[in-house]
Amino acid sequence: MKTRNILILATSAIILAVVSFWIGQQAYSWLPPEAAAESILVDRLFSFLVTLGAFIFLGVTGALTYSIIFHRAAKYDMSDGPSIEGNITLEIVWTAIPFVLVLWIALYSYQIYDQMSILGPMEHHHMSMGMKSAIAEPISETSETSKTAQISPERIPERIQVTAKQWAWVFNYPGQNISSTELHLPVNQRAYLTLRSEDVIHGFYIPAFRVKQDVIPNEIINFEFTPILEGKYRLRDSQYSGTYFAAMQADVVVESPEKYQQWLELASKREPSPAFNQAASEYDRKSNQAINSGWVTVKPAQPPVVNYH
Repeated sequence: MKTRNILILATSAIILAVVSFWIGQQAYSWLPPEAAAESILVDRLFSFLVTLGAFIFLGVTGALTYSIIFHRAAKYDMSDGPSIEGNITLEIVWTAIPFVLVLWIALYSYQIYDQMSILGPMEHHHMSMGMKSAIAEPISETSETSKTAQISPERIPERIQVTAKQWAWVFNYPGQNISSTELHLPVNQRAYLTLRSEDVIHGFYIPAFRVKQDVIPNEIINFEFTPILEGKYRLRDSQYSGTYFAAMQADVVVESPEKYQQWLELASKREPSPAFNQAASEYDRKSNQAINSGWVTVKPAQPPVVNYH
């Protein structure tokens, strides 16, 4: 009987592991496309956490369901259950397993965080070009991409200056004297940015890249990532920065190096002009119609004057 129970338990654990692994693989389809090398690292971690969570959830739910069906008391059985004082072995096991799992998750998460090279609040203004490249480990479908994404130190390009303000993103390319409300990047090349805020804390967040960095007033923050998939993506403000923060979005265009150079040439020939700004437009429209309520409303910054918008 004991051997039979062990076999049943082992078989159930194997089935649970297979089902949980399948659920973890489905987690890749729950997220935006992997458009940056960092997204591959984050998605692996997310899939791992989903797999582990599914195994625990199905295991606990299955054990409860089995107990309810096969070990419930008879209809008129009002007697007490057996008196069990404790089981030292069981208590050690159910204490050790969660400890090991939490330690495993922590170490794996730290490894991913370290590979992505996201700087902490005390590091970003002390380290400029010394950060490691967050290139995903080669896998079958992206091995060539990962190789081409690496840039040697002597070929590090000039940093793109990113300015956040209530409520607009402005991107400056100093070498070409270009300012834009769109962030253009060449595919498979390391992107080097400097982030700064003119007013409050903002959050530089591109969901398709799985990268996020708080932009702190009075700080110049160096930030890096590697786009690997051409397309147009969305930059959002991940921090609540005031009334119109939801309108603080911008397009991120990842294109081939040839198209990127063409865009630089086109934008450099344009005369700067005020760009449309949703926050400023809504504020002006409401200010002309609103009744004075006595509440102070933060006025948006003036629409940015840029070459390209």
